[in-house]
Amino acid sequence: QAPLVESGGGSVQAGGSLRLSCVVAGLVYPSDCMGWFRQAPGKEREGVASINTSGDDTYYADSVKGRFTISQDNAKRTVYLQMNSLKPEDTAIYYCAADSFFNLCGGAFYAGNWGQGTQVTVYS
Repeated sequence: QAPLVESGGGSVQAGGSLRLSCVVAGLVYPSDCMGWFRQAPGKEREGVASINTSGDDTYYADSVKGRFTISQDNAKRTVYLQMNSLKPEDTAIYYCAADSFFNLCGGAFYAGNWGQGTQVTVYS
């Protein structure tokens, strides 16, 4: 069983919204830190957002700050990424990730556990 399973990707017009979900299926939950990454064609994978176990420590890449919100529902073992005011440059495969607080949270953005990814396409 895949440890992390993403859903919610799709195609949306610029300015629109999507909410990605990540169910933690194969790992001990909650993990110290959960995060979202993305990889656009021809580019390296980059960290987008992270959240710690208690939810009181979140971090966002500058490129999404003010537009994206990471949250979690521990009862559902699910982490969300609410994406508003989407831009064409947000087009990428989005991956959910889990790791220790020091590896993944606070902008460190290193992760050893990954989902399979979900495609987000924003058209103008």
